[in-house]
Amino acid sequence: MDIATLKTVVLVARHGSFAAAARALDVDPSSVSRMVAGVEAELGVRLFQRSTRRLSVTELGARYIAEITPLLEEMDRALDTARSAAHAPSGTLKMTASVAFAQECIVPRLGQFMARYPAIAIELIPTDDMLDLTAKGIDLAIRLTPAPRGDLISTRLMDTRYVVCASPAYIAGASPLTEPGDLRHHRCLRFALPDYRTRWRFRRAGKAPFAVDITGDLVIANALALRRAARDGLGPSLLADWLVGPDIAAGRLVDVFPQYDCSAAQFDTAAWALYPSRSYLPQKVRVMIDFLRQS
Repeated sequence: MDIATLKTVVLVARHGSFAAAARALDVDPSSVSRMVAGVEAELGVRLFQRSTRRLSVTELGARYIAEITPLLEEMDRALDTARSAAHAPSGTLKMTASVAFAQECIVPRLGQFMARYPAIAIELIPTDDMLDLTAKGIDLAIRLTPAPRGDLISTRLMDTRYVVCASPAYIAGASPLTEPGDLRHHRCLRFALPDYRTRWRFRRAGKAPFAVDITGDLVIANALALRRAARDGLGPSLLADWLVGPDIAAGRLVDVFPQYDCSAAQFDTAAWALYPSRSYLPQKVRVMIDFLRQS
């Protein structure tokens, strides 16, 4: 049996169905089913338990797939190493990031990346949903979070911090905003996540962290729209520095409490690059991570 067939078996196990694996491979489901059946016939064991409702991996199938997966990754690594010795990084890089981070931090740099690596094609999926990388066939995800948990492998791209910001016009016309506690008297612009919409946290050197309960009539599920509302003078908002840094520098927004660290949950957050494999990092993924880290 060839490597492509074994990769198909692993893909079926990861996706949990012939149809889903076929969609990932852009082939007919019947061809995937035949390939798996051929492997089972050659091995003389059943790898998957089939029923009208679901497909599940048998005990022997799970052991077999666990054994061949690192071998397949090593084969990919060897192939990538051989190619990289003579060729520039190549292939299609499928990656995802939040809508705001993709627009502000990735898309403006893609021209430079693609000029440097013309043999790499980019498929970028901007979404605020936490996509399953393995199920969706995604090579790389950028997530904004404290240290990630779970099975994915992560590397820190850049530290992030949050600021409470408002437009100069809002500050000029509203009640004073000299201390975080003053936010209780303002209609804050709130991000539609539990940690962001009810309480903001603050920390100052030499002082204990504390939280301020916030309220407001406008809750928005998109950071770009929230920034626009803040620019338009609708109230103070808690936003990431990479999103509002240029606005603060240009005077469109003001960092209301520059002497404080601000957060919705944890103060130490970062942008992380996440990828599925523990033992193999394709060259196309590696150069993108290095590029984003250096930019």
